Amino acid sequence: MRTLGTDGRPTSRRRRTADEVGPSVPVPPPQEPPQPVGYPGGPSDRSLLVRYEDHVARRLWFGEERDRKKELKVAGYGTKLQDKVPQMLPPEMEALVSRSGLTCLQRTSLTKIDVNLVSAFVERWHIETSSFHMPFGEMMITLDDVASLLHLPIRGLFWYPEEHVAEEMAVELGIHYLGVERGEMAQHVRDCRGAYYSLQWLYDRYVEYRAASS
Repeated sequence: MRTLGTDGRPTSRRRRTADEVGPSVPVPPPQEPPQPVGYPGGPSDRSLLVRYEDHVARRLWFGEERDRKKELKVAGYGTKLQDKVPQMLPPEMEALVSRSGLTCLQRTSLTKIDVNLVSAFVERWHIETSSFHMPFGEMMITLDDVASLLHLPIRGLFWYPEEHVAEEMAVELGIHYLGVERGEMAQHVRDCRGAYYSLQWLYDRYVEYRAASS
């Protein structure tokens, strides 16, 4: 290769040999971008949504059945409550409801439920984040939404049961708050096959106490 020297005359410069240059450093091949670790169409980081393996969304994505029950059963008691709840509460009950701030809910009920809409939200709910994972991002129901839609006063601390309500606790709650004898309360909980009260049974207690002005 010819270049110009300091005096302006062309000079020649020989190429260096491999021994003079030294060993060549191999150029590593281009690396492929790391593949996400997770579920196709689902979370790529499984350290947060640790229950996604058993989530209904994962089964639906892979074309599997939801669970042992193929369809989600949505139960609504709006019609029953409208038939049983009186238009006017007794004065002593009205005062209690008024102080609780729940007066606006006395006649609020869903008589028609969109099962498909409810199912869509259930399939996208993740308990780890307490939010719905929709195609456009996460969304959740805030306390401001509750106040705006249901006109409920939001004040005080959020209440959540410290533990799962067992049958024994359901019996004790019925004895304490409803004044039912232990034997009757225990038998009713056993008949319900869990820590539940029958809606008809509660209504019968209400009619009984109201008749006795209790």
